[in-house]
Amino acid sequence: MDLILWRHAEANDAGMVGDDLARSLTPRGEKQAARMAAWLDRQLPEGVRVLASPARRTEQTAMALDRRYKLRAELAPGAAADDVLAAVGWPDGKSAVLVVGHQPTLGQVVARLLGLPSELCSVRKGAVWWLRSRERDGQLQTVLLTVQSPELL
Repeated sequence: MDLILWRHAEANDAGMVGDDLARSLTPRGEKQAARMAAWLDRQLPEGVRVLASPARRTEQTAMALDRRYKLRAELAPGAAADDVLAAVGWPDGKSAVLVVGHQPTLGQVVARLLGLPSELCSVRKGAVWWLRSRERDGQLQTVLLTVQSPELL
């Protein structure tokens, strides 16, 4: 199973008055999302499922990909790594899943799957981490296929 984690692009300041879920992308964030979406569109396998947090900034990031996506409450800010892994069916899912979400949750998912301390793993705004589960010699393994940042595209 492939699990592609995409952190939302740069959003308006968290210190803004109002609902955190309503924060939207900045103009720079829109450009980050568009660059990463163009790269992803060339890389993603057929039949990939796209799941996004219900926050406005993640939905805007997902919309840049111009594919169908589903909003999932269990991916909202503050979600636990277990919630994300359950939502995607890791490691036994039948198809690739792209999750558009938030830090620190995505960093915690990466840390869990790679056996790292969760406080040591952070996913940059707009970046993608692509992981794959496989079985070797009867043991489940997680392989890191790529990490891509919009600044390097």
